[in-house]
Amino acid sequence: MPASLKLGAMTAASGLAGHELIKGHGTENDFLLLIDPERDVPVTATDIAAACDRRAGIGADGFVRVVRTRSLPGAQAFHEAVPEAEWFMDYYNADGSVAEMCGNASRLFAAVLDAEGLCPMTDGDSITIGTRGGARTITRVGDLWTVDMGSARLTHPDGALADVEDEGWDTVVIVPGLEGERAALSISMPNPHTVVALGEEGELDAATFAGLTDSGAPVVYEPVPQAGTNLELVVPLGQEVDAVTGDRVGRARLRVLERGVGETRSCGTGCCAAAVALHVWEGEGAPEDYRLLVPGGEVGVHVGAAPLAEGSTVLLTGPATVTGRVTIA
Repeated sequence: MPASLKLGAMTAASGLAGHELIKGHGTENDFLLLIDPERDVPVTATDIAAACDRRAGIGADGFVRVVRTRSLPGAQAFHEAVPEAEWFMDYYNADGSVAEMCGNASRLFAAVLDAEGLCPMTDGDSITIGTRGGARTITRVGDLWTVDMGSARLTHPDGALADVEDEGWDTVVIVPGLEGERAALSISMPNPHTVVALGEEGELDAATFAGLTDSGAPVVYEPVPQAGTNLELVVPLGQEVDAVTGDRVGRARLRVLERGVGETRSCGTGCCAAAVALHVWEGEGAPEDYRLLVPGGEVGVHVGAAPLAEGSTVLLTGPATVTGRVTIA
């Protein structure tokens, strides 16, 4: 691991002054983590946005406070219901806004708990953590980590333009760089996602996103997502046969525009939403496993035979890498 760095004081991040942040990523979806077991550090949304700023701060797609569940305000009922979840992933987007869940951050969260000796894990060990999306179980699989992402569900947005059960879509999206309107499917993981299938990789490369606020050339949604959304543009790449299991595996390439962040190199919940959408669109006999190629690498998603059925869960597998430490002066 690189040696710790000392970063000069960021005026807007005074709440973090004197504290060490751990930097890491999951398929280049990068995060800053603050080890704060008893929630002693008075971090604000402004502090988080300043630290995540890639020009004036350290830079990251999101911020995680590593905190004991019992120390997090409002989590008492959850702590009593899921006592095995000692640790809570207190997650925020790069703009300081609260987010329900992040699959890539979950893998890094477990890796940091292990590296810091807070919850040592060997191959095959699992840990249950708390998130705003509910309890999540993470298992170490060699050098990789598998997260039980919970259930996927169709959002059924108010004002949907089509019957999703009949048509396979409910929303129309206009993406800068692409011609015309595109049909999309709204999925909750439990954070909101809008998935658009494209016909070729050239279209995927042609799409243009305007950064954090997406204000330069905004993506247009009809109906407008009431709580915002994450946009996935996905190109199916056919299927392959797993050399070990012999099972069919779907392949796809995608890009993600994350709510409160901008375009990221990877998005765990976005990959899960894209895999579920591909399974829904293919219908009966669709693969139960998918390999998703993102700008930051590759992740695996297991959706099972019926990902939208009651009690079903989606599994996300990928790497997690700790890259260094920074102390805010």
